[in-house]
Amino acid sequence: MGRQGSDARGLAGGRARRVVRILPMTLIVLGLIFDLSTPPSFTGSPFFSAAPLIAAPLFSLWATALTGLAASATVVGLHVHNGSSGKAEALTELVTVLTVSVLALLINRVVRRSGERLASAREIAEAAQRAVLPTPAERISGLHVSARYEAAQADAFIGGDFYAVQDTPYGVRLAVGDVRGKGLGAVEAVAVVLGAFREAADTEETLEGLAGRLERALAREGGRRDGLDAVEGFTTCVLGEVPPGAEALRLVNRGHPEPLLLHADGALVVLAPREPALPLGLGELSAGSVDRVRQWPFPAGSTLLLFTDGLTEARDAAGVFYDPAARLRGRVFPGPDALLDALSTDVRRHTGGGATDDMALLAVGRPGEGQPARRRTVPVVRRDET
Repeated sequence: MGRQGSDARGLAGGRARRVVRILPMTLIVLGLIFDLSTPPSFTGSPFFSAAPLIAAPLFSLWATALTGLAASATVVGLHVHNGSSGKAEALTELVTVLTVSVLALLINRVVRRSGERLASAREIAEAAQRAVLPTPAERISGLHVSARYEAAQADAFIGGDFYAVQDTPYGVRLAVGDVRGKGLGAVEAVAVVLGAFREAADTEETLEGLAGRLERALAREGGRRDGLDAVEGFTTCVLGEVPPGAEALRLVNRGHPEPLLLHADGALVVLAPREPALPLGLGELSAGSVDRVRQWPFPAGSTLLLFTDGLTEARDAAGVFYDPAARLRGRVFPGPDALLDALSTDVRRHTGGGATDDMALLAVGRPGEGQPARRRTVPVVRRDET
């Protein structure tokens, strides 16, 4: 997962495609060798029939047709060489290969049309992701920002995890959360939460007020739904605020995994709320309770890491959950982007590449004295190596 994981999968996929692309001609050659090296009662017909079928989903229509012609010509040539071209077996073998070649052409057209529809759907999904979950700017009000959405399912683009960063009159405000459920219903809820956040972040003076606006937006959405979602729909979320002119960080946690604060010397602080709170969307069950903002120091050189439960619920082969605090404590990173690169790689190693849930990651760094304003990607340095 992540950029490095995608590159590795891309290289492996490229090698596999190259091997598969030479397979049709390899089959024809193997059939030729088999036919010439065995008694006349044996035939390489299965190899010749398989060649155009392998070519159909991989090659163009013309390349598939040429593969079928090559297989048929090889059959004719072998029977001429063996002196059996006038026999019924020779005609039967040739008709079989020609019939399979015609079927391969039909398969090629079906696959090509399906591929075009899939590419169109993928483009639409990518456009939807950019609209619902845009990548934040690399630098916002002096803070360095990096965000990732790691989909557990290959070719999936967006689900119920989300992040947002926005510069407001009250400072840089951010949100990371996870909507209950999967599929289009979760995506719709993400759109509701992010739309409410972008509107309210500029107008609500406090994080408590911002949380209340999101709660009301989800309640309105729940009222429009029937069935289970109207009763049990909820969203875990962390809302944050970095006020201008202060090395401070304020958080409201509504039932979400606790963020981490990584200091420049490798020290790590788990930003746990004083009192647990229910997720957004369960306001009726939390009657009488109020959101409580907790503030921490956010000094120069430190990085705030927020994530969804796809990170903490990632398991290895023995079923052991990934513990980001234990894995990151004592490590030093030059910036948010390097942190997320290292984290994605480490999770991939932990799970063996088999993630079971989507994962949203957001890292916000306050540059240290003398640190360049632009992000750099450099090797990770462990604290014990400095």
